[in-house]
Amino acid sequence: MTDVTVQGQAGPRSVSDGSIEEVRLGRTAELIVQELHARYFETNFRGAVFSDGMGLTSISNATYTVGGIGATTTPVAGVWNPTTSGVNLVIIEATLGLVLTALAATGPGGFSWALSTGNGAISTGSTPLNRRTFVNAGSAAKGMTNVALTGITNAISVKFGSSLGGGSAENVAFTATAVAMQTAQVSSKELFDGTLIVPPGGVLALLANTTPVAHSAVSAIVWEEVPL
Repeated sequence: MTDVTVQGQAGPRSVSDGSIEEVRLGRTAELIVQELHARYFETNFRGAVFSDGMGLTSISNATYTVGGIGATTTPVAGVWNPTTSGVNLVIIEATLGLVLTALAATGPGGFSWALSTGNGAISTGSTPLNRRTFVNAGSAAKGMTNVALTGITNAISVKFGSSLGGGSAENVAFTATAVAMQTAQVSSKELFDGTLIVPPGGVLALLANTTPVAHSAVSAIVWEEVPL
């Protein structure tokens, strides 16, 4: 049996990419293994994290729902990975906020995620935001939030429910009064942490389950782009 001695250096230090270093030790010679920065700092610092979303926008239309699936479907939050992108979109998180815009309102009936694969001809979409530079540039994907899926070749279909929600909990027409207000949720976040990957050709869309009335939304979807 051959003994192998592993040496380390105590204390923080600055190194360059590509350098070969000793492991880092603490002052009592313990091996330091830690998340030195915030969880997604490294991949974001290297310019691989992007997002898409929208400011306060009315979603009181069937195109924002599972009942309006087709070329006019308009995701409340969504992204398309072109077939030629050369990357997977590893979904990190999504957020949603809903507000009621009138006393007479109908809730969205919860939200679901709809998916589709093999799409190479969508002609719409926005340029996502680079979360490091604050510039809309550098992404291989297209943001599909509040954008119709014009040119989609394989229709999206609902695959699973979302933990995102908000707005009126009443899934019927309801007129609020001073003593009878709708039960309402303002905002929510869904953490994927890489458990959902949009492959080349894939579309991911957040849709309401019924057509809301007098509801507006803000939303965001965040992902990392990882080379194939």
